[in-house]
Formats: sequence, structure tokens, C-alpha cells
Amino acid sequence: MKSLIENITAIQVESPVDKIIGQLKQLIISGQLKPGDRLPAERVLSERFGLGRSYIREAILKLEFYGLLKTNPQSGTYVAGLSINVIDNIISDIIKFNKDDFNALIEARYHLELNAVKLAAERRTEEDLESLKRALEDHEKKVRSGQDATEDDMIFHIKIAKATKNSVLETMILFIVPDLIKNIVESKICGYDRAKEAIEGHKAIYEAIRTRDVTKAEEAMAGHLDEIWQISKAGFATQNIINETQV
Repeated sequence: MKSLIENITAIQVESPVDKIIGQLKQLIISGQLKPGDRLPAERVLSERFGLGRSYIREAILKLEFYGLLKTNPQSGTYVAGLSINVIDNIISDIIKFNKDDFNALIEARYHLELNAVKLAAERRTEEDLESLKRALEDHEKKVRSGQDATEDDMIFHIKIAKATKNSVLETMILFIVPDLIKNIVESKICGYDRAKEAIEGHKAIYEAIRTRDVTKAEEAMAGHLDEIWQISKAGFATQNIINETQV
């Protein structure tokens, strides 16, 4: 009976983005989409998948991040010139990574955002400040009125990444942050008051960036992310204990 139970695994529920990536994978593997072929427009894909364009953008962004798609602002998005075998393996890893590496994602986000906020404090423009302030105010307004402010939370952090003026760092944060914030909020990992607590964290981060105080910016971001960072460290510690008992 014990071996039977051990062979039963949890049912994996695919996210809309995973399903889009999976279907694009099948189109590539089957040869319907070949290296160099252009993808249909976002609007067309949104209609065909029956999903919002934000899901389409997120899927395309992830595939771009891994070099499987290339986007030209003037002409559209194209399948990269990689072999079918390479594309198959990388896409499988992308979907698996989304599900199995939550603690690793938190750890990566923590370190990426600490570096991003320091660069943002150094390099931000007045336009960046305006964008950050708008995102901060939109987030607070929705939280205070009891609305879902998940997207506004994401936007605030994405605006910080944009203020770094480092396109690689911005892309990495764009890849990691949306999934994490959605999972954290939907799973209530940090409790029900997390959104209200985030308001003060956002204000401290904004003020440090406004005054170009790199040290305070890093401290404010570390404080803002501390609770989820501690959860990540506890998760790694638990996994290490499990691994040691299995040796």
C-alpha cells in the first residue's frame, strides 16, 4: 500500500500561459510553425485562444526571454532559428520551471529587485518618478476600496525595473515578478493584510528613489520583500532536510 501511495502524484493544473506555450510548442513541433515564421498578431491569438491579450503577451515574453521567439517592433514576432529538438526541450523546461521552483523564483526576485532598486535610485528620470507615483497611487486606491490590486502591485515593481535603464535586468524582472505576485496574492502566502502592508513599503521605496538615496532604496526594498524572503528560506531549509533524509 505504501508503494502505491508513493506512486500517486498531485494533479498539475496548467495556467492559461502554460496552455498557450504548450499549444505554440505543438504548432512548432508539428511543423505548422517553422523557424523564421511570423506569429499571428496578439489580437488574433487572443481571439483564437479565447484568452485576454495580457496572457498572450506574458507567454510571448517568456518565450522571448529564452530566445525561442524574436520580436521586431516594425514587423512582428518570429520563431527563432533553433532546432525542433532544442525548442521542444526548452519549452518543456519553461512549463516545469513555472510549477516546481517557487522558492528559487522568490530568491531570484529578491536579489534582482535589490539590485534594480539601487540602479533605479541612481538613474531614474522625472518621467520614471511620475510613472512610479501613478502606479503607487493606483495600487493604494484599489487596496483602500477593497478591490483586487494585484496588477497595480506588479506595475509598480515593473516601473522600478524600467527606471534601471538596464534592458536585461528589466526583462528578467518582467519574466519573474508577475507569476510570483499572482501566486503570492492568490495563495494568501503572506496573509490577508499583505496588500495594505505593501502600501507603506511602496511609499518608502518611492521616496528613496525620489531622493536618489541608494542605501535607503535597498533597505526599503529588503524590508518590503522580507516576509516572502523568510518564507523562501524556510522552504529551502525544509527541502534540504527532506533531501538529507532520503540519502
